[in-house]
Amino acid sequence: MGKRINFIDCTLRDGHQSLLATRMSADQAQRVLPLIRDCGFSVLELWGGAILDASLRFTNDDPFERLDGLRKTLGEGVSIRSLCRGQNLFGYTPYPDNLVFEFIKEAVRSGNDRVRIFDALNDHRNLQTALMSVKTFNGHAEAALSYTTSPVHDLNHFMRFAETVVDNGADSLAIKDMAGLLHPVDCFELVDAMRERFPGVELTLHSHCTNGLACASYIAGMLAGVDNLDTGFGPMAGVTAQPPIELMSWFARAAGYETNVDLANAPKIDSGLREIRKELSDVDRFPDQYGDAWPQEPSAEAMRLVEEALELIRSRDRGNIDKAIEIIEDRILVEMQNYPPVDRTQLEAQIPGGMLSNLHNQMKEQGRLDILPQVLDEVPKVRAEAGYVPLVTPTSQIVGSQAAMNVLMGERYKMMSNEFRNLVLGKYGRLPGPADPEVIRKASPDGEVFTQRPGDYAEPIDLNQLGGDTAEFVKTRRDALLYLLFAGPAKAYLTKRKEAGVGVPA
Repeated sequence: MGKRINFIDCTLRDGHQSLLATRMSADQAQRVLPLIRDCGFSVLELWGGAILDASLRFTNDDPFERLDGLRKTLGEGVSIRSLCRGQNLFGYTPYPDNLVFEFIKEAVRSGNDRVRIFDALNDHRNLQTALMSVKTFNGHAEAALSYTTSPVHDLNHFMRFAETVVDNGADSLAIKDMAGLLHPVDCFELVDAMRERFPGVELTLHSHCTNGLACASYIAGMLAGVDNLDTGFGPMAGVTAQPPIELMSWFARAAGYETNVDLANAPKIDSGLREIRKELSDVDRFPDQYGDAWPQEPSAEAMRLVEEALELIRSRDRGNIDKAIEIIEDRILVEMQNYPPVDRTQLEAQIPGGMLSNLHNQMKEQGRLDILPQVLDEVPKVRAEAGYVPLVTPTSQIVGSQAAMNVLMGERYKMMSNEFRNLVLGKYGRLPGPADPEVIRKASPDGEVFTQRPGDYAEPIDLNQLGGDTAEFVKTRRDALLYLLFAGPAKAYLTKRKEAGVGVPA
């Protein structure tokens, strides 16, 4: 058998979460899903992450009904992958084990048959319950390491995490580079080590184009032996989202790799996604700047550049690879395809695409876009003082909010959110490195810290005894699960549905 690389599409989950603050509705997603389905993907990432919260808050969709509709359109031949935050499920705080179990049971039984599970701190204890729950109901449990760079994040850190989760039963592994920090040289080293240590374990590479490294890192990952690459279609790719599948397919062809997809539908998918981005222009950080439609076949000049970049990356020399990055980003993506140029200043801030999108919209809504540069400068300082936590939900929101608070108050840590306090004291899990002693003192004047598994601090919940006025709007077990994760948004959505006289699906 020849060399093969599989593409997994993230357009309808991470694509719009990274570029459009997760505002694509179920109806909008369904307009292009049949076209994407027919490309031949075996796995599509369609659920999880911020989808559930945003469905309730912004798009007026029931997250479980959204999942039902996705499964109905796909049939049984394509796996639906979700992104799960481990003990935090699809929310923002550690939940009790029984709620994790019940929520994942409902999700897997509803068609979410592949679950990518990660923890923002790479604390393997936060994956245990979710991982076992997925496997209990015959789902595929994919464990993802949260990639970042810092004085405490080295190859040994990531390998220890991978060894533990595989030992705990993970069906496959993923490298989740949520802020686009993985340089191709480091990608070669990490993938080489994982292929040597876990030769029979499926491995996926996931990154974002935020800092201009992801496309070249994908090529390095492909050459080093990953099985799958997470991609997006043109208008919902690049910038702060995943690399474009159109470009990655050119590189796969040039490197002699077979792929799992037929991109004959790509022009129709491109057209449909452009229309959706126009409809959501009010939350789009880059309106009218999402590149030109990709040609079905590369021009001779484009293919020459692809082959030149490929050979430079094959060398594994950092200087050569940096030249390849310039070819891919500046010559192909910007000059040929009209994507906006990359803001490489975010390499230091280490801010993921979804976090950038949300911070921009939050500051815009508050009429304070003027302080966004200061907030972005403050983020890496707060991150270091919190033990170099990787910036991915929920830590990205926690650190981002505290950075904004520090700037707005004019004095650092004059006010401290409860979430940031719990983070530095260990209630979300074991920090990668030690937190700043002065920050700990402000967070806990009496010296109390948390050292147990986060799930141990969460009291079990009786789903049949929610109390209060919940009987007025919680009519099904699904309703109860949504309410327990997103109390305010779920109550507002379910109450509105009841008042509109919309029946609960049988």
